[in-house]
Amino acid sequence: GWAGEGPGAGGKNRHVCHAAARLEMGSLWEEFNRLGTEMIITKAGRRMFPTFQVKLSGLDPSADYVLLMDFIPLDDKRYRYAFHSSSWLAAGRAEPAAPGRVHFHPDSPAKGAQWMRQIVSFDKLKLTNNLLDDNGHIILNSMHRYQPRFHVVFVDPRRDSERFAHQNFKSFSFPETQFMAVTAYQNHRITQLKIASNPFAKGFRDGDPEP
Repeated sequence: GWAGEGPGAGGKNRHVCHAAARLEMGSLWEEFNRLGTEMIITKAGRRMFPTFQVKLSGLDPSADYVLLMDFIPLDDKRYRYAFHSSSWLAAGRAEPAAPGRVHFHPDSPAKGAQWMRQIVSFDKLKLTNNLLDDNGHIILNSMHRYQPRFHVVFVDPRRDSERFAHQNFKSFSFPETQFMAVTAYQNHRITQLKIASNPFAKGFRDGDPEP
């Protein structure tokens, strides 16, 4: 389950060329992916579930790194959910892409040793559909598909470090983390799986069971 060579790993700085990332809770992500993962986006910003978490290896323990994430559209389509067939259908061209933002892990920068010591969790990251958001949340369009990307960036101490920027990072994508951004869950099985597996959805479970 380790993702090693991301795209363009050749010619990378020695501080990042051996970096590897393993997606945590991989089986849960797979379970959602089989159903077609949906992530709620709200004006105020909503956290992702499952949370994006990785275990890192291959970093230089004494070097500094910044970790960040961004989200790229998977295609140029807008979708709608067909309830009669429980499937997503293309419903036209995508809306103009929202401002591309990155989310820096709040512990950045930190030594490689610190990043590798424990699981790195992006639990502060929030998704919004508010184009005017000023909280730094990731802005997405509802009914569009996205691929989260994870980046490890070596903090280069050289004075002309920007010349080497393209060599100083390594990117990872896990196909099982793709999702549809929605303002309300469309597939009822996604709702059930979120409630069953999310510890913060306890309130839903304690209510009267659905008939």
